[in-house]
Amino acid sequence: MMQLAHRILAALDGAGAWLAPLGLRLILAWEYFEAGLEKFRGENWFGDIQDQFPFPFSVVPPEISWQLATWFELAGGIALLVGFGTRFFSASLFILTVVAIAAVHWPAEWHTLAELAQGYALTDKGQGNYKLPLIFLVMLLPLILTGPGRLSLDAWIARLARRPAPRPANVAAVTGA
Repeated sequence: MMQLAHRILAALDGAGAWLAPLGLRLILAWEYFEAGLEKFRGENWFGDIQDQFPFPFSVVPPEISWQLATWFELAGGIALLVGFGTRFFSASLFILTVVAIAAVHWPAEWHTLAELAQGYALTDKGQGNYKLPLIFLVMLLPLILTGPGRLSLDAWIARLARRPAPRPANVAAVTGA
């Protein structure tokens, strides 16, 4: 019975190495790409909230902040989808999300933890709405810490890099190897 349990757990571990990070990457890719596409098609509203950005982002002109956010969300979404530069883009999107929470989603004013907890919501009723971006931060952490998983371009590139380079036949003949 224990052997069966170990085999089942080993199979789940193997499947998890492929599927768990892929699931995180796919949902995050969709969400960030969609957010970037909305910015790409929309009007720049960062000028209205620039004073709410944490330092040093508060000193960056809103036009540059808008472009950086837009293109990191678009490129990051595509990169997460295929698993390329996953740790870099996950860390970049993590920082972007922290700034978004601080500038847009965090309650403007709160005095108790109970008031702050009211902002843990998906809709803004005057107490903030940091639930979804906080969930994104938690989802990005495993990608930052453990990488994209086996079903990714990053993993494929790493496998290619570990493979020994083929030696030409004439080199073997000259060196006697």
